[in-house]
Amino acid sequence: MARDVVPQQRRHVNVTPELPPEGSEWRRRLHTIVFEADTAAGRAFDLALIVLIVLSVVVVSAETMPGLSAKVRELLRAAEWTLTVIFTIEFVLRLIAVRRPSAYAASFFGVVDLLAILPTWVSLFVPAARVLLVVRVLRLLRIFRILKLARYLEEAQVLRSALRASSRKIGVFLLSVATLVVIIGSVMYAIEGPANGFTSIPTGMYWAVVTLTTVGYGDISPRTPLGQTLASMVMILGYGIIAVPTGIVTAELTRSRPDVIVNSQHCDSCGASEHGPEAAYCHRCGAALRAGRSESAG
Repeated sequence: MARDVVPQQRRHVNVTPELPPEGSEWRRRLHTIVFEADTAAGRAFDLALIVLIVLSVVVVSAETMPGLSAKVRELLRAAEWTLTVIFTIEFVLRLIAVRRPSAYAASFFGVVDLLAILPTWVSLFVPAARVLLVVRVLRLLRIFRILKLARYLEEAQVLRSALRASSRKIGVFLLSVATLVVIIGSVMYAIEGPANGFTSIPTGMYWAVVTLTTVGYGDISPRTPLGQTLASMVMILGYGIIAVPTGIVTAELTRSRPDVIVNSQHCDSCGASEHGPEAAYCHRCGAALRAGRSESAG
């Protein structure tokens, strides 16, 4: 009986990945610097990263401005490549610092980090891909963790819960609006016809969307009295439609409360964050979380 119990216990223990062995102390240190924001080294690294991200977005935006001299464009291009190399090295370090690189690469920030460097390398073959570098601005979302704004993380959790709770109601609402668009567009096509610019039912649907959303481009407009009457009714209806999704989300926000108070601790294994203050295991991969920190916050 004892022989049967021991292997089961061992199999159970091995389900949860262990922390790196003593020989991987450099890896622990790297993880602390690259991922954690509650240490002096980690905060300095992340603040420097934020500055580089902002600089990279400015460089990419500046390159699209007309009238720049060839020398300025050359300098901007050199700066862009330098920043891309830095971000590439940083991404590789993040993969090295976790025990499950694939788990981090598949996470939200892992995908964003990868998208932040791919356009420059792809631009070697497809020059137009460089415009996609503005996705780097998404990396600024790390600032909520970097500055240890736990309250902001809690409020983000409340907003996420409210949007999730109201998704079905909003889905039903959008389906109803789509039905209205088809009906209104078809009726307007029948009333106005090609002679007044409504050349097809899709064109009438386009007009219905523009009118219901109160955008009012004016490129197509009804000319007959009946069509103008219908347009007036659709405009009034549009004001009510805009208020509906706002009311749905607001109602859910008033009922939402954060399930747990979250902190900035990252999992050593997959890089997941937003764990509870007393959490012992990662909510995503189940790996053990460190009980303490090797450094105190600066």
